[in-house]
Amino acid sequence: MPTDQGPKPKIMVVEDEDNIALALDYLLTREGYSHDRVANGGEALARIRAMRPDLVLLDVMLPEMSGYEICQAMQLDPDLASIKILMMTARGSAIERKKGLALGADGFISKPFELAELRSEVRRLIEG
Repeated sequence: MPTDQGPKPKIMVVEDEDNIALALDYLLTREGYSHDRVANGGEALARIRAMRPDLVLLDVMLPEMSGYEICQAMQLDPDLASIKILMMTARGSAIERKKGLALGADGFISKPFELAELRSEVRRLIEG
């Protein structure tokens, strides 16, 4: 892989389900992204601030603080507002999607997701 492309894009995964986090870890590693994971919504904002990722993969249903609350808090924080957010939910209804996008998410993907679909969404958000 050529190294003249600058630093690897950084991704923060906010996901409390280990099996999904493992699948994401595998995909992101294979795609060459630098990434980290936090499993608790209550810790997510501090970790996002510390990492300054290019993209946050954000589950909706989390312990302590929901993905919607994290998304909204990021939009209200001038230091975090420019970070792209891809929300993930097992309840992929139109209402859920509309709510996530209204709160400032840049994309929305339903679980279980196809890896190809996730890969293309991640690329779209990082490169766009």
